[in-house]
Amino acid sequence: MDFELNEEQKMVVDGARKFAEKELAPGMEERDEKGEFNLAAFKKLGELGYLGMTVPEAYGGADLGAIAYVGALMEFSKADNGLTVAVSVQNSLVNDALMMYGTEDQKKTYLPRLASGEWVGCFSLTEADAGSDPAGVRATAVRDRDEFVLNGAKTFVSNGGYADLVIGFFSTDKEKGARGISAILVPKGTPGFAVGKHENKMGIRTSSTTELIFTDCRVPAANLLGQENKGLSIALATLDCGRIGIAAQAVGIAEAALEEAVRYAKERVQFGKPICELQAVQFMLADMAVEVEVAKSMLYRVAWMKDKGDRKFTAEAAMIKLFSSEMSHRVCHKALQVHGGYGYMKEYKVERLYRDQRITEIYEGTSEIQRLVIARSVLTK
Repeated sequence: MDFELNEEQKMVVDGARKFAEKELAPGMEERDEKGEFNLAAFKKLGELGYLGMTVPEAYGGADLGAIAYVGALMEFSKADNGLTVAVSVQNSLVNDALMMYGTEDQKKTYLPRLASGEWVGCFSLTEADAGSDPAGVRATAVRDRDEFVLNGAKTFVSNGGYADLVIGFFSTDKEKGARGISAILVPKGTPGFAVGKHENKMGIRTSSTTELIFTDCRVPAANLLGQENKGLSIALATLDCGRIGIAAQAVGIAEAALEEAVRYAKERVQFGKPICELQAVQFMLADMAVEVEVAKSMLYRVAWMKDKGDRKFTAEAAMIKLFSSEMSHRVCHKALQVHGGYGYMKEYKVERLYRDQRITEIYEGTSEIQRLVIARSVLTK
């Protein structure tokens, strides 16, 4: 494996860095306080090709690959993590699901709109009683000739408030439990589909996280994604892709926290000298730098595996998601500690990074679920 990004990948990542600095960082504190999603910036990213990074050009994508994709996400994460998760959902959970399981007609209909940013997509599996255990899904899809009738509610849906297309998971055979779940495409404006509660979150406050409600919502049977009752396998395979995106977000947050800690340590004077000259602070910075670099190296390796397209990367995706999210927690903790009391104040960026990081250990599968996935892989070798 060549660890040097090629010229195209460098250009993509550099473009993401400049976009983050120019379009995302300004006004971030106010958007975080108000919980506002930067839809205008999201749309611009579509125009620039960042919302279809792994989609082939034939379907309107940029076809840039997973390595460039994770590099871009890391840069976005340094500025606006609410928008970053929206970009991750669009690329990893929506586009990838359509690429892997969509019919040719579904790909041609939806992917160009998603890749261009004309449409926002969301992935809706979680329910109030079905988080880590998808067998608890209670939302139903009942076949009525050439339609499905959808009823139920989904929760904690990223992009939910702005979604033009929902990939929803519904029980189509209750007796089969988790083996009776199907993935169904629901366009915005379908009668019986509504956005419910908007969540007020601790972190990633600039993302849209909502409840989705389905009440006798009818969609054509042609909106079935993949095979009926095979939705669980679709969800799990798609989450492998999503976990790479969340790992990139976690690494980007950690790298930003390290940068903030280094900057502050050089400026803050105690005992007559900058605190960066104190060994205790130096050791914290050294530990943070090691962890970020290790995570980044593994992240690029797993992205390379995805780009190869000829091997399964379920265990590796779980590993990098687990390590990166928990690493980011440790790094943000140390970064805030370097800042002392000031790090606890909202005018300092590390306060927001600390809050934003926490969700990376929960969504796309908790750390505990990642450990189960990894253990199963180890035990079956």
